Amino acid sequence: MKILVPMKRVADPAMKIKLKDGAVDLTGASYIISTFDEYAIEAALRLCEDGSKNARLPDTEIVVVTLGPDEAAKELRKAMGMGADRAIHVVTTDGAIDAIAVAKVLEKIVAEEKPDLVIMGKQAVDGDANQVGQMLAGKLGWPQATFAASIELGADKASALVGREVDDGVEYKRVPTPALITVDLRIVAPTSVKNGVTPADFAYPNSDGARIAPLKGIMAAKSKPLATKALADFGVGEPVIREQGVELMPARAAGQFVPDVPTLVNKLVTEAKVL
Repeated sequence: MKILVPMKRVADPAMKIKLKDGAVDLTGASYIISTFDEYAIEAALRLCEDGSKNARLPDTEIVVVTLGPDEAAKELRKAMGMGADRAIHVVTTDGAIDAIAVAKVLEKIVAEEKPDLVIMGKQAVDGDANQVGQMLAGKLGWPQATFAASIELGADKASALVGREVDDGVEYKRVPTPALITVDLRIVAPTSVKNGVTPADFAYPNSDGARIAPLKGIMAAKSKPLATKALADFGVGEPVIREQGVELMPARAAGQFVPDVPTLVNKLVTEAKVL
């Protein structure tokens, strides 16, 4: 089984937002793999290993791919340190691409790689657009299951049963492979991923996130294949969506205390004008 995991390099969301000349000032910013994409890497690893033995299964491959500047190679090496086998780096700048451009590039990479599954985060934690997965599935003509909280591979690996948390509970949908799955935060729960090889009663350590790359993995990642390509290699035109400017929200006015409900209702009607 081959799994392709698209991932994005993003500025650490914990950084304090500063603006300069109408844009977010990223001077000195630290970068991470977008959280949901890191969860997608973890899900792919669990599908391709016997968790009870901490051993990779034969005939499995995990390929990570990102579109980003030269510095994004660091995040690809981190993914390979976690256990991905090789990486593809399409070198570009954030301003040269938008969601549809990313989907077009990934469509061509999927055509070359021919994976059984594409697993990716439901959305990037910087733009929060939640678009690329759906666009890519549409362009590929593949079945898709979004916001996955659980994945269970069929015994013949020809399908996957995906659990999705919805407003009134959990919705299960079975998708034949090849398929595209976008993952939500609960995919890293101890028993959320089942591959038919890891014993059914096995539970991964209770964690709020993906595994941390061990020293052995970090050292091994230095010699794993990382293919570098240019955005121009994929014939992608100018982005349709461009950032025009960024403004901070105005500071909220101080709240008011009211002595009773009638006064509150009166203010909501006459001042706030929401009733």
